[in-house]
Amino acid sequence: MASPLNVVILAAGKGTRMYSDLPKVLHPLAGKPLLGHVLDTARTLKPARLCVVYGYGGDIVPATIRGDDIAWALQAEQLGTGHAVKQALPHLDPAGMTLVLYGDVPLTREGTLQRLLEQAGNDRMAVLTAHFADPAGYGRIVREAGKVTRIVEQKDAIAAERAITEINTGIIVAPTAKLAGWLGSLSNNNAQSEYYLTDTIAMAVADGLEVATAHPHHEWEVLGVNSKLQLAELERIYQRNYAMSLAGAGTHIIDPARLDVRGELTCGRDVVIDVNCVFEGKVVLGDRVEIGANCVLKNVSVAEGTKIQPFTHIEDATVGADCRIGPFSRIRPGTSLASDAHIGNFVEIKNSQIDQGSKVNHLSYVGDSTVGKKVNIGAGTITCNYDGANKHRTVIEDNAFIGSDTQLVAPVTVGAGATIGAGSTITRDAPAGELTLSRAKQTTITGWQRPVKNKGK
Repeated sequence: MASPLNVVILAAGKGTRMYSDLPKVLHPLAGKPLLGHVLDTARTLKPARLCVVYGYGGDIVPATIRGDDIAWALQAEQLGTGHAVKQALPHLDPAGMTLVLYGDVPLTREGTLQRLLEQAGNDRMAVLTAHFADPAGYGRIVREAGKVTRIVEQKDAIAAERAITEINTGIIVAPTAKLAGWLGSLSNNNAQSEYYLTDTIAMAVADGLEVATAHPHHEWEVLGVNSKLQLAELERIYQRNYAMSLAGAGTHIIDPARLDVRGELTCGRDVVIDVNCVFEGKVVLGDRVEIGANCVLKNVSVAEGTKIQPFTHIEDATVGADCRIGPFSRIRPGTSLASDAHIGNFVEIKNSQIDQGSKVNHLSYVGDSTVGKKVNIGAGTITCNYDGANKHRTVIEDNAFIGSDTQLVAPVTVGAGATIGAGSTITRDAPAGELTLSRAKQTTITGWQRPVKNKGK
């Protein structure tokens, strides 16, 4: 197909069975709106013109889905698929071919659409069809002597036509100029009082055009979303396909049915991912990284040899080589961990730099801090970084030792090699190489009685 390609994506429907105020095409699949998946696939075809027809929800759809290459066409009244495509005509190149896609059919593959385009030409339109064991609800492909003559919708079909198992997916490609003429001649004299795009097939045949067909390799490529249940079913299909792709490239996915990638996940060699992990945004895992069960990673780069134990959450951070993180750790945005850092159970790190070989192993909060090399931060330590109005920074230099249950009240610096005694509250800089303490004198009160619960209460 040498002609310029127009792609029209129909995205105007409300999605009544979604039971939601959100336009159907904005519901997320794998962390991205349904329409976003269709646009991604459409762009791989390198169209000369790309038009999205929107309607329900008004400007919410174009405000959410950005793209300088998108022309937006408003379908103020939803009067059928043929009426929807007609709204796009002013944005199309009349000398080209037009491919019609659907914003709620997110899993159609590029290769399938390429095969469909190869079947089309200036004297030939093409329809993507599939054979379903249960075709209920779909328009049927009517053939005579093996050639497509028309499409009949389920509600308009007679019994013999309903027995046909070849269904119309709705995805077509046709010469734009001819398509425009057919759309202008559509009638809404049917069971739904709508202008059907499918009626253009009979018009093409009447004009002497051949109607060719192509077929997807997988049934799920042409499944649409009309309910939350169908959305969940496509989510599982998408995730299993992604997991199998990773496994095929060498990643050890413990259970492909229990993986969720809501963005892009890149894995090196010998990576192991346990069950129920979620990867959001862009995540890169280096060679020999191990991810324990029930972890969530969002926009994270993890260098080789690092082990992340179960129930760890990491977001907008970088992790160096050979680190040990978790279980039950939380690494928040702005954090970078150098190689061989250890972040243990119930530790939270926020907007901090932890240098090589440093350890925060237990029950601590380190926020807005710069931590040097080979620092040990004891259990229960917190950096008091917020004064109620502003954030302040803590600096802990190389080889410092922070005793358990210490509060470092920022802004404060702990010098290289310094030791902070357990239970201290540090409000001034601690000098390098020295022991710094801050404790009240221990007192014993003799004869004191612990309160006793009143009986009867």
